[in-house]
Amino acid sequence: MLQRCLDLLAPALERPGAVVVDCTLGLGGHSEALLTRFPEARLIALDRDKEALRLSGERLAPFGERATLVHAVYDELPDVLHRLGLARVQGVLFDLGVSSMQLDEADRGFAYAQDAPLDMRMDQTTGISAADVLNTYPAGELVRILRAYGEEKQAKRIVSAIVREREREPFSNSARLVELIRDALPQAAKRTGGNPAKRTFQALRIEVNGELSVLERAIPAAVQALGVGGRIAVLSYHSLEDRLVKQVFAAGAASTAPPGLPVVPERYQPRLKLLTRGAELPTEEEIAVNRRAAPARLRGAERIREEAE
Repeated sequence: MLQRCLDLLAPALERPGAVVVDCTLGLGGHSEALLTRFPEARLIALDRDKEALRLSGERLAPFGERATLVHAVYDELPDVLHRLGLARVQGVLFDLGVSSMQLDEADRGFAYAQDAPLDMRMDQTTGISAADVLNTYPAGELVRILRAYGEEKQAKRIVSAIVREREREPFSNSARLVELIRDALPQAAKRTGGNPAKRTFQALRIEVNGELSVLERAIPAAVQALGVGGRIAVLSYHSLEDRLVKQVFAAGAASTAPPGLPVVPERYQPRLKLLTRGAELPTEEEIAVNRRAAPARLRGAERIREEAE
């Protein structure tokens, strides 16, 4: 869906002096595509993962001063732009979820298909690990996390097994957790939805990295950072992320006028125009090339007026 993201952002980034923010730099593939497609644009790229910044820095080195890489979480966008002396930008891109690098590096603990330390921190220099969550959170809080962030219907059953096992020996590696989940689930629950550990791992990752609370701050901040005519594109990979993006975009695209006004003053008129009809999905061809793209959902919006004074 990279090409679709570039096409959505193009009308804003083909202007001279355009600035685009890649809020989720990862290994730099999207940033490289942005700099190549829009040769006069300047890129600001954020990532909380220092190893990702190092690797993408090497990849983007040929673009020189056109690319500015910053160690930051994407809800820190307003502070980053302030430090760089930028009041407004013309484009913002989010590619949410876990990067391929994080999934493929066994010692990060993101993937349930291989045994690894239960870490899951996107920034390994700070915060608590997934093992800390499993070993120290009260049972009720673990149930809430698995239900809210993993949409796991068997949360109580899984958490009961976790609590029983952690008293015997604290959790440290992913294989033991995967085996526990398989044993805890009824046969019917194992027959659908792929790996039965998928939802629990997603929930732990979201909790460890504060992903939804960060996103709740980041999307409105990114919309606020856009100048008039600026565009934002967001790729989400699960329904919780997509729902949050949808709500922010829908609120910005709605009139805030009291009902019954014969003429709607400008201050009540929408700030955003939606660029996608609902969420756009990847094509079968894209999924065939990259199976990790299967759950992707793309939404885009354009800033059409400033805030009312």
